[in-house]
Amino acid sequence: MTTLNDFSRCVAQYDPHALPVKAAQAIVRQWAAPVAAVERVALRDALDRVLAADIVSPIDVPSHDNSAMDGYAFQSAALASGIATVALAIVGKALAGHPYEGGVETTQCVRVMTGACMPTGCDTVVPQELVERNAECTSIRFAARAVAPGANRRLAGEDLARGHAALRAGRVMRASDLGLLASLGIGEVNVRRRLRVAFFSTGDELRSLGEPLDPGSVYDSNRYTLFAMLRRLNVDTLDLGVVRDEPAALEAALRSAAASADVVLTSGGVSVGEADFTKQLLQTFGDVAFWSLAMRPGRPLAFGRVWSGERPGLGLPALFFGLPGNPVAVMVTFYQIVREVLLLMSGATPQPLPVIRATSRQAIRKRAGRTEFQRGVAVQSEPGEWHVTPTGSQSSGVLSSMSEANCFIVLDHDEGEIAEGQQVAIMPFDGLI
Repeated sequence: MTTLNDFSRCVAQYDPHALPVKAAQAIVRQWAAPVAAVERVALRDALDRVLAADIVSPIDVPSHDNSAMDGYAFQSAALASGIATVALAIVGKALAGHPYEGGVETTQCVRVMTGACMPTGCDTVVPQELVERNAECTSIRFAARAVAPGANRRLAGEDLARGHAALRAGRVMRASDLGLLASLGIGEVNVRRRLRVAFFSTGDELRSLGEPLDPGSVYDSNRYTLFAMLRRLNVDTLDLGVVRDEPAALEAALRSAAASADVVLTSGGVSVGEADFTKQLLQTFGDVAFWSLAMRPGRPLAFGRVWSGERPGLGLPALFFGLPGNPVAVMVTFYQIVREVLLLMSGATPQPLPVIRATSRQAIRKRAGRTEFQRGVAVQSEPGEWHVTPTGSQSSGVLSSMSEANCFIVLDHDEGEIAEGQQVAIMPFDGLI
């Protein structure tokens, strides 16, 4: 059996003690196998689900040539060369859902409303505001130069042609996609089974909400941020609560999580403290690719696999992410390392997170040799001109800085000190958190 550790050693820049972020992303991406199970759901239940197969249009959209605006439909032959003014007799009216059934000669036109079928033989529409009608409203006149042949007509299949792919497999269904499929008469779709993610926090000092705080104890916030971030990805979650710093309890929690989930997330317990037992346990029934990243915040991060059995290869497997214990580090590592893997395993085709350039309004301390994700507040002074200011303390334990910020300031592995006025990369939270 190929181990993650063996595979990881073949990745460029591999360093088990300080793995560069891009190398870590490359490693975890290789082990993100999509769930195989497929479900058929009603269209109303498909929002945020991942399409399991291409959707091919069974019809043309629109299904007929139609008018793009209110006006008068006629044959473009009426725009003969050298004619300054076109005069046409009105022979009928067409409304959306109520087509004109008669014939139309070159010297005639039909009053049409937006969306109405183009009368047989007509290929051009002159907008109503460009015409003059006679007193009896039986004829119109307009300047020939006011409209080009074929203008203001939408062709059948112009939006989507029969037999063409409307949506591709791997798409996360959005509101507009539901409307598109409804326009095709499609009421059910095949989607991937939701990914199952189990998570828990570790630490004797942690208390759940509603419990009293003893001296030295703190409320567990990480499970709530993890729950919220996972919910945004529309995965099925299994909250296993707080697990104490005791090997037997931790082993039972890991085995139970592996037996019921595709991915296991823990927070805390992956550093080098005396009470951090995760590493020694995973050496027994797990397989680990790396333990530490050249990243701030989020240096202690473990990635590997765990099995529900007594040793690797026995029982059910699950990918494992051991996230740091500090609250900000949990969020940063989730978005930079875990998020894409969960999307890939859900069967989705992830899009790169948006990164824009901004001018730093103050100097930023940075040491080359690690990637940093600082919290910042970005503002747009003029169209296309962004400025960003760090939120103050960048301690990985100051969760309030995440609430105050609206972006990550992304400082690459090889970057050093940032001067005031220097351009930096920022990753907006909007649409992410």
